[in-house]
Amino acid sequence: MHRSGKVGGSDREVSTPGMKQMRTWKRVGIFALLGLVLSWAIASCSPSTSSGAEQTSSGGAEVEFWTMQLQPEFTDYFNQLIDTFQTENPGVTVRWVDVPWADMQSKILTAVSAGTAPDVVNLNPDFAAQLAGRNAWLELDSAVPLADRERYLPNIWQANAIDGKTFGIPWYLDTHVTIYNKNLLQQAGISQPPTTYKELAQVAKQIKERTGKYAYFATFVPEDSADVLQSFVQMGASLLDQDGNAAFNTPQGKAVFQYWTDLYKQGLLPQESLTQGHRRAIELYQAGETAILSTGPQFLKTIETNAPAIAEASAVAPQISGDTNKKSVAVMNLVIPRSTDQQNAALKFALFVTDNTNQLSFAKAANVLPSTSEALQDSYFTAIAPDAPTIEQARAISAKQMQDAEVLLPLNKDIKELQKIIYDNLQAAMLDEKTIDQAIADAEAEWDER
Repeated sequence: MHRSGKVGGSDREVSTPGMKQMRTWKRVGIFALLGLVLSWAIASCSPSTSSGAEQTSSGGAEVEFWTMQLQPEFTDYFNQLIDTFQTENPGVTVRWVDVPWADMQSKILTAVSAGTAPDVVNLNPDFAAQLAGRNAWLELDSAVPLADRERYLPNIWQANAIDGKTFGIPWYLDTHVTIYNKNLLQQAGISQPPTTYKELAQVAKQIKERTGKYAYFATFVPEDSADVLQSFVQMGASLLDQDGNAAFNTPQGKAVFQYWTDLYKQGLLPQESLTQGHRRAIELYQAGETAILSTGPQFLKTIETNAPAIAEASAVAPQISGDTNKKSVAVMNLVIPRSTDQQNAALKFALFVTDNTNQLSFAKAANVLPSTSEALQDSYFTAIAPDAPTIEQARAISAKQMQDAEVLLPLNKDIKELQKIIYDNLQAAMLDEKTIDQAIADAEAEWDER
């Protein structure tokens, strides 16, 4: 739902043939931007990227707006949105440029460095943080009126701040739910899906013993999903201290290292957990080889298309967490380059895109969550019957989780490097190349000495 880089060559192509399936994968490509590492459905065309805000030939303001991988699925939606904004704001023209998500980081870095940045940019916090420290973005705490700031979920607004300075306006969100195979759990004598990592370990053992299947797939590929990294926080460990130094070499951090190492050594995680990414988790679940899948609700449609029998046997539950009960959320935001010469028009457009009405509209169109409190309270999320289709139940669960959800990873421009260091050392412990104590100490030293 989330990434700042494309997955390496370890992912395999989806085995089920057919154009219908390929279209399904393409439709869900939007959620690769939200922290889920999903490397398929990459657009093949790159847009032209001319300079940012300019004066139009008629003398009005032009706002250049970049998004990531939203065409062609949402072309009509954004054309209508822009038409409405232009009608309400005579003299302002919005020029929309959609960038393939794999190209966005390099393009925005180049544009900012060259002084040709657009006026409003769709980024996730990982991307944006790399330039926030260089003072590239407009600081929003004073630019955005308090009444506008208060419409966003407090935890989500705070997720776009470094050193107390807010650089991003929250847009759409994604949070994982637990999708589980009722038949496999029943065969293993399990009546309810696990809610904590401790319960997951118990369930994994029982399912393997009674069915020969795996309960769960977690990836330890450094460039892939951050789910395991987030599990440190969910199980009560800190990753970094306030100065950015390693804070995970503690009893709590060691317990997390021990947890994942034990699961792997006991044969309760597939061996390809070390070599394949989150995409493999979906493939294994669709094949009936795993009982539990942690992913965004939107993938229920994918499962229904690719594996109807598995979809029929599937139900949903809240996201698995630790004793903290913290739930993770992936955020997409809008940032405004400090260099824009159309600050007022750019800010007005960014607030328009992310207001309650338009957030709710886009959430319905894209099957994501809005970041405003009012939109989340809409009956679309709250008035769902217990016997409603599974995908509607998942929508209700994910929206309700937003009461506890937060961005669990520290906002650090080198967070992907931290993930690589921890995952590499976790793998070494799993493969008996290092003890737990050595692995966690080496990870700490490597981060602090990088």
